[in-house]
Amino acid sequence: MCTTAKTAACPAEVPSSREQNPKSFSARPRPPVRRGARPGALELRGGSAARPLAARRPGLARPSAHGGADLREPPPAMPLRLSPRKHRRRPGDPDSPRAARRPEGNMSLAARRPHRREPLSLVNLRKRNLESGEEELASRLDHYKAKATRHIFLIRHSQYHVDASLEKDRTLTPLGREQAELTGLRLASLGLKFNKIVHSSMTRAVETTDIISKHLPGVCKVSTDLLREGAPIEPDPPVSHWKPEAVYYEDGARIEAAFRNYIHRADAKQQEDSYEIFICHANVIRYIVCRALQFPPEGWLRLSLNNGSITHLVVRPDGRVALRTLGDTGFMPPDKISRS
Repeated sequence: MCTTAKTAACPAEVPSSREQNPKSFSARPRPPVRRGARPGALELRGGSAARPLAARRPGLARPSAHGGADLREPPPAMPLRLSPRKHRRRPGDPDSPRAARRPEGNMSLAARRPHRREPLSLVNLRKRNLESGEEELASRLDHYKAKATRHIFLIRHSQYHVDASLEKDRTLTPLGREQAELTGLRLASLGLKFNKIVHSSMTRAVETTDIISKHLPGVCKVSTDLLREGAPIEPDPPVSHWKPEAVYYEDGARIEAAFRNYIHRADAKQQEDSYEIFICHANVIRYIVCRALQFPPEGWLRLSLNNGSITHLVVRPDGRVALRTLGDTGFMPPDKISRS
């Protein structure tokens, strides 16, 4: 209370709203808030019809009968169908393909984007004519839908000299050159009209490509740094005897960029099925297979691939992926098979 001895700067005390109308406030104490508790994880008391946000959103903490947080399992993941994230990426995002260099030429983002997203995400629903309704939406979606199937052949390079200190000296061994010949003959015997060969820029992949391409005349070759060997992600379970040459954060973004650039549904303008060959390395192929099939990518090291083996992925127009073969070397004699 202000006394008369106080100066005029001390304002007169105003009774609080609780004192003015004491019946409008409940005498029940507020529930205690635990230190470090997440907002919305506490149960509202007093019979209120309102529910905390955590009780309405799946995968978050759900209030229990005793007022604590009852954790539940997150909802099952929706099928990705080889569509990138719909949120806008920052320029420095390591998951973005732009984080890695594109030696095969610069392609505008608008030219790369349409065939990798769900057609519905490319249609502006706010501009839909309410009179025409679903017919107009169906016609607009049909413009963006893929109509062809992509066949992707992932070839591991042949055996090479692993003891060489420099990468340029890790050339193919005599057995490796025989393996490349057998792989080229196998691909030619399929009778398919291959569209292109994309290969890693490392020496062993380049030499394997040169031998295989002799059996596929007229098929263009494209070199890229994205498919170079590396450590894509820390394997689970860990392997103590395996130590990558580079740390995961250096190679992981680049190999992920390779997956996003090359493993996707066909372009909407593509009318016929395509057959493409990618000649690269075991770690890259194993990681791409796990990502394409939506398996946990940390399990990539559990797969094993022979030298010169063929892995066949099929990407349907709706984005679904099928694995036809994994590391096939049945076309080689037993004495020509190796994994080094």
